[in-house]
Amino acid sequence: MSTGLTQSFLTAVQASVSVLLVLLSGGIAAHLKLIDRAATKPISKICVRIFLPALLITKVGSELHAASADRYLVIVIWGIAVHVASFLVGILGHRGLDMPDFVTPAILINNSTSYPLLLITALEDTGILDSLIVTDETTKQAIDRAKAYLLVYSTISNCVTFAVGPRLIDSEHAPEEDEEDDKAGNGNGHSNVSSPDVEANEETRLLDAHLPNSPHPVRRSSFSFSRPRDDQKPDTKPDRRRPWFMPRKRWNRLSPRVKWWFLFILDFFNAPLLGALIGAVVGLVPPFHRAFFNSSDDGGIFTAWLTSALKSIGGLFVILPVVVAGITLFCSTKEARDNNESAMKMPLGTVLYILFVRFIAWPAVSISAIYMLATRTSLVGSDPVLWFCLMLMPSGPSAMKLITLVQVAEGSKDSEKQISKLLTISYLISPVLSLTVAGSLLASQGAIPS
Repeated sequence: MSTGLTQSFLTAVQASVSVLLVLLSGGIAAHLKLIDRAATKPISKICVRIFLPALLITKVGSELHAASADRYLVIVIWGIAVHVASFLVGILGHRGLDMPDFVTPAILINNSTSYPLLLITALEDTGILDSLIVTDETTKQAIDRAKAYLLVYSTISNCVTFAVGPRLIDSEHAPEEDEEDDKAGNGNGHSNVSSPDVEANEETRLLDAHLPNSPHPVRRSSFSFSRPRDDQKPDTKPDRRRPWFMPRKRWNRLSPRVKWWFLFILDFFNAPLLGALIGAVVGLVPPFHRAFFNSSDDGGIFTAWLTSALKSIGGLFVILPVVVAGITLFCSTKEARDNNESAMKMPLGTVLYILFVRFIAWPAVSISAIYMLATRTSLVGSDPVLWFCLMLMPSGPSAMKLITLVQVAEGSKDSEKQISKLLTISYLISPVLSLTVAGSLLASQGAIPS
């Protein structure tokens, strides 16, 4: 047992260091001035809007079929349970322990996509997952299935991020809207931007500092999700966010409360979710599955060109966001140093609380819970690769998009700087996840019936 743990840990360390080196490559590129922080925004946007949906279509579509649908249902239930629990733990830190408001999204939203996908890819080269294969499949097939599991979980995380994340940041002291917004239209205060893209992404303004038709800035509490009252007087400047399919006159007739809920629900429908839904349809409908993934001689009319192109495009998502994360962390650190902010006092208790939950508490809880369910019930199925992924899903550093969430929610500059430092620390210590990988592997092995 000791030998197996040591070997698994050392192998997991290699995979974690591999991810860290990819992160470092982004920092080196920024240091050599090959790319700056501003250039990462369009890269992040295309990753979320194009590369990730393409990856979801191919991975989920190829792995999902009628016989395996129950596995993905387990992931959906597990994902919802993890995020609800994380939200409550974050609220406990913010409300109960009087920590800054960013503690809730930092605990709620971890890097559930690019980081674990790159980690799984690195594990493929080490052969560490071979012991979890109980059928005649190859290691590559098992790895592809693991990626599909992680992507389904990341879809849930993305929905929470885009719809809930910005509403967890307190903007009580946010600056007023720039007057240039009034000048952007036809001179009477009406913006000519009739319908900003309703598809939420890491760059989209999910909730403005002024809630719909509210005459004053409204404090968005991380617990209450403050909403405008129906009896509030309409503002002379309409809300800039409006669904593209709804005429402006009809939109302006809606009450503030209806607008708030309408936008809140629509924020859940983003590009990754649509990609996952398309992948599910392609996987579950036999004619589609055959057309997209069978060989050309066996009815795969899309395999050689459309599916191949989607796989190539989706493959870019595995590596690019991690490189972008390295660029962002380097630029944030450099900006702080140039502005003499490196000595800014960090809320040590908050940092330790977040790191404890992300790197210690969740791994311990998830490994124990999934092991108990796998050995004593049939609720999590019989696939050891699925068990392994379920154990890993809640763990890891907070998502890089936290910086963007503070910006779109117009949180304080201090919160943005503190989150930048928190993320730097989180990714620097990310090789600690080697313990989680090794523990998950041994627990999954132990749960396999002898």
